Amino acid sequence: MTLSTPPKLGLIAGNGTFPLLLIDAARARGTDVIVAAINEETFPEIEHRGAKSVHWMSLGELSKLIDTFKREGVTQAIMAGQVKHKQIFSSIRPDWKLAKLLMSLGTRNTDSLLGAVAKVLADEGITLIDSTSYLEPLLAKPGVLTKRAPNEQELANIKYGRDVARHLAQFDIGQTVVIAGSACVSVEAMEGTDATIARAGQIMSALTADASTLSRSLTVVKVAKPNQDMRFDVPIVGLKTIETMAAAGATCLALDAGKCLLLDGDPIFTKADIAGITIVAD
Repeated sequence: MTLSTPPKLGLIAGNGTFPLLLIDAARARGTDVIVAAINEETFPEIEHRGAKSVHWMSLGELSKLIDTFKREGVTQAIMAGQVKHKQIFSSIRPDWKLAKLLMSLGTRNTDSLLGAVAKVLADEGITLIDSTSYLEPLLAKPGVLTKRAPNEQELANIKYGRDVARHLAQFDIGQTVVIAGSACVSVEAMEGTDATIARAGQIMSALTADASTLSRSLTVVKVAKPNQDMRFDVPIVGLKTIETMAAAGATCLALDAGKCLLLDGDPIFTKADIAGITIVAD
């Protein structure tokens, strides 16, 4: 009897727990995972997660990534975990393939950059698949996800925040806005969601309570892009987001149902309930 060879999945691993959870889910399906770990981003714990092999490389080494996957027989790959946009334009030294790609871009936002990388990989016989393929149960379901529903002011903040966030998202500027009293306090750019929330808390703290006409409680709205490419840059919320919200004085989190990954599962809702934060997806 001939034993079948387990399917292989290439994993381009950014930071956070997303890549770790993906390895667990893929292994549960009998899939061997070949990890391309990024020196500047990937958590070292990935070495002990049960992947078939882990290959460390710089964010700028696109040729090495391709050569590694080809040598390992990878034809399908997933991008999982955050890669800070600003890293790409700061300290990394791109190899000739990545340098050529960067020079060819008309705009250097996330969609154009990662879309170009996906095309290069496809030309080399490596297809990027949806980053949620193995973690669909963790996508936000519609409705109120915590014990407390949004109050009247939070609902008004959500409505306004969604309008603002969707305008920003269509230009691939950021996917998160922070609202207070139907006024925009902060918007996300290259710094990421948690930094945007923390900045909003700092702005509110700097306001003189007696002179401010804004509510002190913040609403965080995180949306998908109008044509969200689920292969990369999928909106993600974890326990750290809830901790950051609590520290900043945020009381409400609004998400797009079916488009945002709740990486830590039910503990997110437990932590939010303890902090008095409501989470709603629509």
